[in-house]
Amino acid sequence: MELKDIRALVADDMQTVDEIIRHSLHSEVALVSQVSRYIINSGGKRLRPLLALLSAKVCGHAGSSHRDLAAIIEFIHTATLLHDDVVDASALRRGRDTANAVWGNEASVLVGDFLYSRAFQMMVKVGNMRVMEILADATNVIAEGEVLQLLNCNNADTSEERYLMVIRSKTAKLFEAATRLGAVIGGRPEAEERAMAAYGMHLGTAFQLIDDVLDYSAASKDTGKNIGDDLAEGKPTLPLIYAMRTGTPTQVMTVRRAIENGGLDNIDAIIDAIESTGAIQYTAQSAREEARKAADALSCVPASSYTDALYALADFAVTRGY
Repeated sequence: MELKDIRALVADDMQTVDEIIRHSLHSEVALVSQVSRYIINSGGKRLRPLLALLSAKVCGHAGSSHRDLAAIIEFIHTATLLHDDVVDASALRRGRDTANAVWGNEASVLVGDFLYSRAFQMMVKVGNMRVMEILADATNVIAEGEVLQLLNCNNADTSEERYLMVIRSKTAKLFEAATRLGAVIGGRPEAEERAMAAYGMHLGTAFQLIDDVLDYSAASKDTGKNIGDDLAEGKPTLPLIYAMRTGTPTQVMTVRRAIENGGLDNIDAIIDAIESTGAIQYTAQSAREEARKAADALSCVPASSYTDALYALADFAVTRGY
């Protein structure tokens, strides 16, 4: 099953989600709507709302609140992107200028705040305290992950364990929330809720690890980023951590200095260190292990075409080139 086939399963729901997003972006302050629309419509994969829709279908939800939750999750994700790009001083995302490059940091931060608060307004309308609890906890954990990543920046002594803690908080937590919510609104037993949450957490971790691989092995036209973007910001991702753990003293020193100083002055030598130590293969294998754990978590949920789609997404997470 390809990504287009997965999307086709919930195409009508996704169209409604897009309508909810467009309606909910309205603000009397023109700049708020302008910046929000720019980043919402910037060509993302919409994986998180897709996961919310599929998970609700897997868990037998027969109402319409899954569409609202999918839109809420996309708003939370978009808010984190706006804030991320300011913190990272990024100028390119998904092949387009970032919002902060177009309108400035101040507007990006404030519109990110608007999207967060609008998401919580929409949660209130859903009227489910358990939903509120899950999404409030998720946004809090994501914020902690952002701070932890900030502390890791330019720190060449960051361990693999500490790095995984960052991506499970910063990236995978919203995946986990999206899939857990399907079980909650579907009224499934606690064991299935935990299984769906585990699926999302492992899927999100696999997804981020493959992003780390693509940072050194894919063209910017495919990823919307430039080779070595994370290194340029001094972020010690798993390929770099592994290269320092297993490389020659010269390679270790080269990578260490690059992380500590940021920039891409020695990018060719760093890519050589990553390739010669097998860091790309190690990171990809770690991602495959996470995807397998995600798939294993689905063993206790009902079989359906929607469940098959979740299995297919676990495969897509680790085979994609963008």
